[in-house]
Amino acid sequence: MHILHVITSLYPGGAQSALCRLCTNDTANQHTIIAMIGGGDYEERLRQQGIAVESLGFTRKDGLLSGMVRLWKHLRQYRPDLVQTWMYHPDLIGGICARLAGVRHVCWGIRHTALETGQSSRSSIITARLCARLSGLIPNRIVCCAHEAARLHASLGYRSEKMVVIPNGYDLSAFHPFGEPDGRRDDVLSGEDLRWPVLGMVGRYNTQKDHENLLMALAEVKSRGHGFSCLLVGSGLDDQNLFLVKRIAELDLTSRIRLMGIRSDIPVIMNCLDLHILSSSFGEAFPNVIAEAMACGTPCVGTDVGDTAMIIGETGWVVPPKEPCKLADAIQAALVERMDFPDRWAGRQASSVARIKDNFTIDKMVTSFDSVWASCLDSKD
Repeated sequence: MHILHVITSLYPGGAQSALCRLCTNDTANQHTIIAMIGGGDYEERLRQQGIAVESLGFTRKDGLLSGMVRLWKHLRQYRPDLVQTWMYHPDLIGGICARLAGVRHVCWGIRHTALETGQSSRSSIITARLCARLSGLIPNRIVCCAHEAARLHASLGYRSEKMVVIPNGYDLSAFHPFGEPDGRRDDVLSGEDLRWPVLGMVGRYNTQKDHENLLMALAEVKSRGHGFSCLLVGSGLDDQNLFLVKRIAELDLTSRIRLMGIRSDIPVIMNCLDLHILSSSFGEAFPNVIAEAMACGTPCVGTDVGDTAMIIGETGWVVPPKEPCKLADAIQAALVERMDFPDRWAGRQASSVARIKDNFTIDKMVTSFDSVWASCLDSKD
């Protein structure tokens, strides 16, 4: 099959990384990617793997109609067997253009679990509502990356009988426990870090990630007499974020937190951590960082958003969002277990790895997408 994917851009993000893993690991099909805006780190990476990538350069100046015409022309040129779109705007625009270009088989891709006024963009809310109205006409199937995403969008009016849940899958040749000793950790950890258990959170500085919740919880853990160092990794998590730097100082956490910014060595980061924390307050669907940390043998504490609880299972701790004291309780429980019950902690690390191996491998993800695409081509929809 020739699968043509439509996505907004290929800058780092959950949907982008899942698309990259899917295309580079699925050798049974031909893949072409069209980025509506263009740009992003994954463009060159995909081209190096032999994946055709087209950037359309959608701009407000040129207008939406001009961009849609370019997309329509590309679809007419490539004539794919199926169009797979990723996220709301590509679902709507890519789906309409595909149908107008004569593509009979269209799959939408849903990657969100929250649409809240004041939290989600007005454009995303409007587009999702339009998609709900058109979900009976445009897509043959609607692929959701999380069970919570499917539930939410069915309640918005999306056609639930078309929905299928395909969890993210991971390349375990990259994400795995490194073992001891491993010199790659030396590039991340300083001598000061090694004095304490190393906590961390990988995720861009964004309202959704609720770093304030994390900082308040860490301040509470510190007030209870526990030592730790914490690595914060992601866009906006550097010394240029003066508001964040000031807030860390106000909570007397400057000596405990390292702002590391964007990193390309996430498997190394995950192997450096004793505990990974995700403090998000809303909007997560299937948070990659939880699964990536667990695959590296790093237990997790996460807030109960999206499918976080399903991913963690019995291997870690899940707490309500926006409750820093309960988040602090879970972090403290992890620190105590690691210190006082090392055998139990080792078992938790092993079970974290096993849970990802058993449920969330890239092979399972590729097989599931192939099955959905094949069923579309076999159907009379």
